[in-house]
Amino acid sequence: MSFKAIKTSVDHRVLTVTLNRPDRLNAFNGDMQSELIELFTKVNRDDEVRAVIVTGEGRGFCAGADLAAGADTFNVEKRSDRPGGSAPTQWRDGGGRVSLAIFECLKPVIAAVNGPAVGVGVTMQLPMDVRLASTEARFGFVFSRRGLVMEACSSWFLPRLVGMAQAAQWVYSGRVFPAQEAFDGGLVSELLAPEDLLPRATEMAREIAENSSAVSVALMRQMMWRMLGADHPMEAHRVDSRGISTLGKLPDAAEGVTSFLEKRPPDFKMKVSEDLPGFFPWWDEPRFR
Repeated sequence: MSFKAIKTSVDHRVLTVTLNRPDRLNAFNGDMQSELIELFTKVNRDDEVRAVIVTGEGRGFCAGADLAAGADTFNVEKRSDRPGGSAPTQWRDGGGRVSLAIFECLKPVIAAVNGPAVGVGVTMQLPMDVRLASTEARFGFVFSRRGLVMEACSSWFLPRLVGMAQAAQWVYSGRVFPAQEAFDGGLVSELLAPEDLLPRATEMAREIAENSSAVSVALMRQMMWRMLGADHPMEAHRVDSRGISTLGKLPDAAEGVTSFLEKRPPDFKMKVSEDLPGFFPWWDEPRFR
């Protein structure tokens, strides 16, 4: 893949995505938006990628929206990415489109937050599965200080991740806070020295890539995210039951048990691009709507 605002590399079935506008602290622009959406759409069909790491080039993760347009930065009527002739109410937030692409991803996604992450720089992390942070990282849901509202679907994700009280404190004040506070508040799961950040993210991603069934991980990722909005545990029970009864007959389940009994690493052959069970996506069925 060839991009302008991001760069990519694959090693040991782990895709590392680096936000690559270091002269602007990797500020989010139209190129970054479209390229991230393209990447997270394509990665679902790439069976050579088993896990994804997202980080930033240079000293920042992502400084939020690029403010080069000045006071009109968020004026939808003057936005170049507004579809021709469409009403402003039909315009969709670019950060939200990225977040939804990440949410739909069938591969686990790990954020390695190496520096400042504010605005969309932090909200795009919320649909990622794990957030690791350098001790030099900083975070900020700065929307109230820009006269805006939270975006990138963060009003759905953030309270679910950290609870309503913590989300409200960060969002209403709009202040930038240190990595330690992000860790204490449950936004990130580990704090690491800067030199240890990417090695730890890589270790975590490779453990998944080398030891787990790609189909199992793809299904469980969607099960957990989508059950956050379920009305009753019976919805999870229905999907769990279909998953166990279907996958239990397939080759990866046989390999998982056999490799365990033979005390050897598993060699899972099933592919996300070809072998997802027939009930996927279950949420499109009437009883799950």
